[in-house]
Amino acid sequence: MVETQSVAGTASGARERVRAFVDSRRAQMFITVLIVLNAITLGLETSQTAMDAAGPLLVLADTLILGVFVVEIALKLFAHGVRFFRDPWNLFDVAVVGVALVPASQGFSVLRAFRILRVLRLVSVVPSLRRVVGALLHAIPGMGSVVMLLAVLFYVFAVMATKLFGGSFPDWFGTIGASFYTLFQVMTLESWSMGIVRPVMEVYPVAWLFFVPFILLTSFAVLNLFIGIIVDAMQSQAHDKEAAQHLGEPTLVDVMAEVKALRAELAEFREEKSALESEKHSG
Repeated sequence: MVETQSVAGTASGARERVRAFVDSRRAQMFITVLIVLNAITLGLETSQTAMDAAGPLLVLADTLILGVFVVEIALKLFAHGVRFFRDPWNLFDVAVVGVALVPASQGFSVLRAFRILRVLRLVSVVPSLRRVVGALLHAIPGMGSVVMLLAVLFYVFAVMATKLFGGSFPDWFGTIGASFYTLFQVMTLESWSMGIVRPVMEVYPVAWLFFVPFILLTSFAVLNLFIGIIVDAMQSQAHDKEAAQHLGEPTLVDVMAEVKALRAELAEFREEKSALESEKHSG
């Protein structure tokens, strides 16, 4: 029984040491530097000149860095145990690194291009990037409503455009699908005037009455709602973080209350001590 407790204590101590190491700031900075270096080596592998000059060295560096990532995940798994899988960022790291471990041959050759996904580990390593992603995920419910509104507007305007301009411009508005794509280009303001609207206005002079309201509703109104929702989500997360920090910090009132309680306990202790001393003298 004693030996079992000793072994358990040794394992627990080892877990604590490994946890302190992998969660330390130095280890996180080291992994961040490796991620940046890996991004550089993967970018250089796309250059034939760089591959001719130092191809084997780049491949070796990529393999070594991947090995460090695998060891890091193994150490985290040992340190945190089952709790490792409760953190979504750990699962994200496993997925990104796991893609690189699949042999890139035959049917999996396309996975070689996905090795660059390892750079996305910066999101899980850098706290500020995690907060941004967290804010985006927090904003998804509100963004879903905006997407539905945008889809309704697109459908209404696509049907109208197909009926109004489909006969003269079948490539742009011949079908609802073509109208959707053309209106998406108009919404992004990419060559919308000279490329689409003005040619349409040569055949339909009052076509601007259709396109201008569409641009105002989509580009300047609905899309700005996305920005507003994301900014609101980021502000909410910042306020929640500040509130959590304030909850963890004792206020001056709390400190004064603790001091008063300590003084009261000290006074009671002195009274009890003097009472005991008086009993001894009387005895």
